[in-house]
Amino acid sequence: MATKSKVLLVDDSKFLRMANECVLSKAGYEVSTAADGEEALRIASEQLPDIILLDMMLPKVSGVEVLRALKKNPATANIPVIVLSSLSQVNEGKLIAEGAAAYFEKAALDLDKSSDRLTATVKAVLEQAAHKRSGASRGKYPPPRKLPPPTESRKRLATGGSRRLRNSVIARMIRTQE
Repeated sequence: MATKSKVLLVDDSKFLRMANECVLSKAGYEVSTAADGEEALRIASEQLPDIILLDMMLPKVSGVEVLRALKKNPATANIPVIVLSSLSQVNEGKLIAEGAAAYFEKAALDLDKSSDRLTATVKAVLEQAAHKRSGASRGKYPPPRKLPPPTESRKRLATGGSRRLRNSVIARMIRTQE
């Protein structure tokens, strides 16, 4: 990693916050932490981290409310958020619809074995976000191509015209591919 990516880790559990901070720091990330929703919103708008790991069950302001506030604020709207939750993955679809980039179930956070999985998820989401930014900023994708106006035979073919015409067009297409 050339420059350290900034991670904001939001969790009310001091143990999990410290353990995940250690794992992410060892992986080369610059980690800031928050213990509640209010603190998370303040730090996010002050530091503008590259990614946020957000617990859903937080004091003061819930994780869902934090996620919504982050996505409404133009300064933080494009920061990817990975949801860390002890809730089952049944909620994953709702959270993705709210703007989460990924969902990570805390039950899967066996700190010895899943630390690689957590850092791999963070890395993948950061790469995906960088790809989106670079593609959008450089105009990587050309504008859609305008199709030429349809010929008379194409019009008849599209509207169900004669079977003989349709078969001859198909035969020509096959011959040109051979």
